[in-house]
Amino acid sequence: MSQDFIPQLCERVSHAAARGERIRIRGGGTKDFYGGTLEGAPLDLGAYSGIVAYEPKELVLTVKAGTPLAEIEAALAQERQMLPFEPPHFAEGATIGGTVAAGLSGPRRAYAGALRDFVLGTRIVNGKGEDLSFGGRVIKNVAGYDVSRLMAGAMGTLGVITEISFKVLPRPAGETTLVFDLDETSAVAQANRWAGQPLPISATAWEAGRLRVRLSGAESAVRAAKERMGGDDIGEDASYWTDLREHRLGFFAPGAPLWRMSVAQTAEPFDVGAPQLVEWGGGLRWVSGEVNPLAVRTAAERAGGHATLFRGGDKSAGVFHPLKPAILKIHRRLKAAFDPAGILNPGRFHEL
Repeated sequence: MSQDFIPQLCERVSHAAARGERIRIRGGGTKDFYGGTLEGAPLDLGAYSGIVAYEPKELVLTVKAGTPLAEIEAALAQERQMLPFEPPHFAEGATIGGTVAAGLSGPRRAYAGALRDFVLGTRIVNGKGEDLSFGGRVIKNVAGYDVSRLMAGAMGTLGVITEISFKVLPRPAGETTLVFDLDETSAVAQANRWAGQPLPISATAWEAGRLRVRLSGAESAVRAAKERMGGDDIGEDASYWTDLREHRLGFFAPGAPLWRMSVAQTAEPFDVGAPQLVEWGGGLRWVSGEVNPLAVRTAAERAGGHATLFRGGDKSAGVFHPLKPAILKIHRRLKAAFDPAGILNPGRFHEL
């Protein structure tokens, strides 16, 4: 890619802002289903690809936004390292820029941290056409307002992400999955009890009376945890956790609406009229099927969280959970600061 890419990008965005022309930022297009409407002239970042710097000993990686997620994971695997937040691809061609913009984390999130927790720095072009850098490539560089992490999950409404620096982690030496026959109430309660103990848990998932628990870490720690926890040891069941992350399990029926409920981990189970799959020790609850949007969002609020229409269904009731007036005001002020003309991914995220 030409060194002129960033200047040309700045010029394009600046001209679009002056003319009030809307821009739709696109990486691999693998998450086009997520969020609100897709409006504006496509701005393809897929060609701006490559690893800028990778320092395995320092656990720091810097990449261009169009770099395929699979390419990054392969490079990390060669050094027995990984992106700790276990991001979903959802299809071939997923890019790291789109991954950050969507802000989605996989099964490991509740035990390792969210995507935003591992973003050290970002380079963006804002809605004025300005090339801006925030944070840095060193882990200690976290001072003042953390704009870099603000880009995680902003759906491209605050800027065109061009480069990102991450903290990465070593891959665990040992891994196995335990299975327990438990109802939902017992499974959530047990997962929370285990979460308060020094156990190498890296993922949990409950569906239809079965709780799966993944253990990851030193082989001795995994072995000791198995003896302590019991259950049926089914070994290193990597395919299950990959299929869960990529929504390839039977639960995630392609034609059915899918709701994503983020709630307090200790929240009691609730019935919204459709099957559920529970991750993150109770903190993430997927609902697959036709349900009443108001009922789902009311249940989520009562459980200390929020609900998103993740895929499919009728988006007329809104994709994302309505924001409280004070929070919406902050969102609008940020949008006005980063994209005053409102040209970047309009309508994709809340009312921005």
